[in-house]
Amino acid sequence: MGTSVSLAVYIIIEVLIALVSVLGNILVIWAVIVNQALRDTTFFFIVSLAVADIAVGALVIPLAIIISIGLETEFYSCLMVACIMLILTQSSILALLAIAVDRYLRVKIPTSYKSFVTARRAVIAITGCWVLSFIVGLVPMFGWNNISNLRKEQNSTFGEIFITCEFETVISMEYMVYFNFFVWVLPPLILMLIIYLEVFNLIQRQLNKKVSSSSKDPQKYYGKELKIAKSLALILLLFALSWLPLHTLNCITLFCQTCSTPMIITYIAIFLTHGNSAMNPIVYAFRIEKFRFTFLYIWKKYFCCKSGRELNRANTTNIERSCSKHVL
Repeated sequence: MGTSVSLAVYIIIEVLIALVSVLGNILVIWAVIVNQALRDTTFFFIVSLAVADIAVGALVIPLAIIISIGLETEFYSCLMVACIMLILTQSSILALLAIAVDRYLRVKIPTSYKSFVTARRAVIAITGCWVLSFIVGLVPMFGWNNISNLRKEQNSTFGEIFITCEFETVISMEYMVYFNFFVWVLPPLILMLIIYLEVFNLIQRQLNKKVSSSSKDPQKYYGKELKIAKSLALILLLFALSWLPLHTLNCITLFCQTCSTPMIITYIAIFLTHGNSAMNPIVYAFRIEKFRFTFLYIWKKYFCCKSGRELNRANTTNIERSCSKHVL
């Protein structure tokens, strides 16, 4: 009874996270489409991150719910589900790294930034991030998995193996810790931390300089960059806080095989990883003015009306003007 109640609570929370993640990140992409001021290279990377977060809500969470029910499936079918989760996680990390590098270039080479970071190069970078994410995430499909251990347990040399589909049953903890965490999660997080510290250092140095008579108000430029950098650094911090607990549990599983983790701790770690996909639109709304005004514009124009066609045109016009003013 207790187990079934816990499972029901788990499924309800997962469904809520999925709804917020999908709807929130669709709103992010919608905002970029609606507001021309949001169509610069930084927001290309944010859209890539939003696509990954939509996939988490629409694909990964439903699959996680199916796995939690104890679905009996063939080994490689379960492994493919686990690899999809790994691909999307890696794409989020690389998108965050690309955003960090982009912000660094904005403050390091402000005068030549637009000629250096073109839309074409941004698209190439995004494509490269996704290709690399697929390579890293699909490594278990090419052999680094637990099938040999399962064959030994079942005394089976050839043929299909059917299992109760669980992440740890198919994915090798050596892969998760030594390759995924120590190579493709922890180093990028440390690199992003260094980049943002350098960004804040560069901005602070510029803000401390006296404004020369010939300059085009650099303090206003760097003040805006500082505010946006803080918001994007917050996205990075939330990602680290959301994913490090689960990777810590993986390390405990690998290095302390006699240790047992309470199921509630595992559930909390899973909620944090999935919930991270729902956090970003909330941060954008509260921290980045361009997104906040565009979200408000979308709400006023498409949802907030007395009868389908009645719209407060005066308010919508004011919001449109506000959107056009909030340009990087």
